[in-house]
Amino acid sequence: MSGRLLRLVCTAAVAAQAVLAPAPAAATAPPPPRSVADLLTDLQRLYRQAEQATETYDTAEVKLRTQRAEVDRLEDELARARLSLHDSEGAVGRLARQQYQGSTEISPYLRLLLARDPQHALDEGHVIGQLARERVRTVGRLTSSEQRIDRLAHRSREALDAQLTLAEQKKKARDDVRGKLAEVEKLLASLTAEQLAALAEFERDGIADAQRKFVASGALSGERAPSPEGDRAVRYAVGQLGKPYQPGAQGPASYDSPGLTSSAWQRAGAPIPRTTRQQWTELQHIPLGELRPGDLVVYFPEATHVALYLGDGMVVQALRPGDRIMISPIATYPVLGAVRPDPKGSALTHYTPPEVTYPGARG
Repeated sequence: MSGRLLRLVCTAAVAAQAVLAPAPAAATAPPPPRSVADLLTDLQRLYRQAEQATETYDTAEVKLRTQRAEVDRLEDELARARLSLHDSEGAVGRLARQQYQGSTEISPYLRLLLARDPQHALDEGHVIGQLARERVRTVGRLTSSEQRIDRLAHRSREALDAQLTLAEQKKKARDDVRGKLAEVEKLLASLTAEQLAALAEFERDGIADAQRKFVASGALSGERAPSPEGDRAVRYAVGQLGKPYQPGAQGPASYDSPGLTSSAWQRAGAPIPRTTRQQWTELQHIPLGELRPGDLVVYFPEATHVALYLGDGMVVQALRPGDRIMISPIATYPVLGAVRPDPKGSALTHYTPPEVTYPGARG
C-alpha cells in the first residue's frame, strides 16, 4: 500500500469515528421513567422473595429447636448412663475385694464332701451359687453400661454436629431475609412521593379487581359459623391488628404470617405447625366453598404465605414487611387453597363475629 493511500485510509477512519461517536449529552441521558405496573411487579417480586426467605428461616428455626431438644435429651441420658456405670464399677470393685479376701477359702465342692450336715451344705452351696450368678450379672451390667455410654457419646456428638449445621443454615436464611428486605428498601427509597402514591393506588385497584373476580367465580358459597376453637383463634388474631410484620416473629409484639396463625391457634387450645408449608401439608385441606372463620388460607404455589379467614371474603394477616397486621380481601395474593386446623370441631350454634375497630383495614 502506498504512503498516500495509507494516509487516505487513516483520514477516513478518523472521520468515521468522529461521525459515529455519540455526543456526550446523549451518553448521560436518563432512562425513560418506568411504569407503575412495572414498579409494582418488581416490588411484589422482592416481597415474595423476602417471604420465601422468611419461610426458609422459620423452617430452620423449627429444626434447630427440635435438634437442641434432642441434644439436651441425649446429654441427660448420657449423664444417667455415666452414673449407672459409676455404680456398676463400685459393685465390681466390691466383688473383687470379696474375691481376694475369700481366695484361701475351701472350695464349695470339698466343703460338701466333708460336711457333717450335707443338706446344710447344699443350702449353703445354693446361696453361693446365687452370689456367683449375681457377680456375673454385675459384671454384665458394667459391660453393658460401658457399651451404652459409647453409643450415647457417639449419638451425642452427631446430634451436636447436626445442631451446629442447622445453626449455620438459620444464620444464612436470616441473612437472605435481610438482603431481600434491603432490596425492597432500596427500591422504595428510589421512588418519589408521587410514585409511591400512584403505586399504592394501583395496588389497591388491582386487589379490588381480583377480589371481585374471586367472589364472582363462586369460590365462596355462603357464611358458616366457626368451631369454639376457631372463634377463639379469630378473636386472638383480631386482637393483634396494628402490630408490625417481623420475619421470624411469633408475637406478642410482632409476627410473620405463619407466626400469627400458629399463635392464634395455640391460644385457641389447638396447636398447629409453625411454618406455612407445614400448615399446608399437615393440616386437612378443605374446599374454599366450605371456609369458616378460623380456617387458614394459603397463598402462592410454593405455599409461602398464610392468612386466617375472618368471614365475608376477608382475612386477617401479617401481610408483608413494612406493613402491620390488617384485615384484607381474601384475594390480596393468588390463593393456593385452604386448610382446617380443627376438622372434627363442631360449628357454634350461635355466632357473633368479633367487632373490628382497627381503622387501617384494607378493603
